[in-house]
Formats: sequence, C-alpha cells, structure tokens
Amino acid sequence: MKSSMSDMIEQMLIELLAEGDGIAQIQRNILADQLNCVPSQINYVIHTRFTPERGYMIESRRGGGGSVKISRVTPSGSYLMHVLNSVGGSLDYDTARIFTQNLLDYEFISPREAKLILGALRDSALPVQSTVKNTLRASIFKNMLLALQ
Repeated sequence: MKSSMSDMIEQMLIELLAEGDGIAQIQRNILADQLNCVPSQINYVIHTRFTPERGYMIESRRGGGGSVKISRVTPSGSYLMHVLNSVGGSLDYDTARIFTQNLLDYEFISPREAKLILGALRDSALPVQSTVKNTLRASIFKNMLLALQ
C-alpha cells in the first residue's frame, strides 16, 4: 500500500515524539530536505494532524529554518484545562467528538459519559438557530467537563 507524503511526515513526527517523551523539536527546512518535500507540507501536517483537540500543543518560531516544538499534552488534571482552553467560544460537533474521544482514550471519562456528552451536543439536541448552535455547544461541553472534575 502506497503511503502519502502527509502520512510519512505524520509518522516521522510521531516517532520523534515517542523518542522525545512527548516532545519533538524540529526545523521545517531540515525535515523537508530529509523527506524531499517543501516546508509548507510540514506545516500542513502539523496544523491538521497535531491540533489541540487531538492533544497537542504547537510552538512555532519564524526565521532560522522555522523551528517548531510539538508537545503531546500529558493526561493529567492540566489536560482538562488544556481542553477547556482549546474549546474557545464556539465548537462544532466533529471537533467535540474528537475532544470526547481523546478524553475517553485517556480514561478521563467512561464510555457511558462519552455517549452522554455526545448525545447532548448533537445538532438534534440543540434546537436553536444555526448561528448560535456552536456557541451553545461550546458552553454545554465546558460545563459538562467542569462538572466531571
């Protein structure tokens, strides 16, 4: 099976994170040279596959080859605060599903709690105008997480 360049970049970053105990410090230009791709492909993978809702924090520095630090947020009490801060004022259902799956994977919530959270956040459970639906969903999600602490 042929793997895409994005998959190869993601795999390399995952390996670097594993070697660095959840932290990978890279320079986009050097990694791009190693993989024979352009630095923008590295950026694309980082910004689409290593997102806060998937449990990662990204610190980026411009210039000098573009240094990027990727950190896997460790499952602890600070992880819940990380999720709460990452939600912001608006939350779509797909992103809520990703956050909830991560919380389940880290065993912060039970499968039953995950089902309850997702049931409460479905579009059909929020009979309001679509313009406020994501705002309401973010508020409900944050309040549910705070109640679980």
